[in-house]
Amino acid sequence: MSSRQVNIQTESPSRQTTPLLFQPSWGLECYVCDKQKGNDEKCMKTIKVCEPGDDMCFTDIRWGSTPYWELGAPKQYYVSKRCATKNECERERKDRMPYCSYVWYLDWKCSDCCSGDRCNYFVILSGSLAKASAMVLSLSLLSVFAVGRWIIG
Repeated sequence: MSSRQVNIQTESPSRQTTPLLFQPSWGLECYVCDKQKGNDEKCMKTIKVCEPGDDMCFTDIRWGSTPYWELGAPKQYYVSKRCATKNECERERKDRMPYCSYVWYLDWKCSDCCSGDRCNYFVILSGSLAKASAMVLSLSLLSVFAVGRWIIG
């Protein structure tokens, strides 16, 4: 582990306990991991103080066949997290999002970026996807309510 990576369990006290007046300058902190089989263990426990210029936390999730041959070619998640610049994030999202389908029988890859210390704790659900899901839920509830009033009325 490099000197800039810290295991969250052994990390020094939170910087929120340091008075603001005496707080040293800190870089952005992101969770980091590479091609893990899920968003657990290393992806949720290893943080890195990003290099100057890295202003975003990047998350990449892939769904695909295992790297070794196996009958039936089982699929699994591969999660990677790292520090990145805003330009890197925009480029990666542009490259990956056409292949972001969440269809279980296809190989796919999605990415997301966020700004703020340790904001990439959870695996991605793009804001546009979250808004679309909320819209579908709202319209479904509205439809149920309208049909219910039509049947009762």
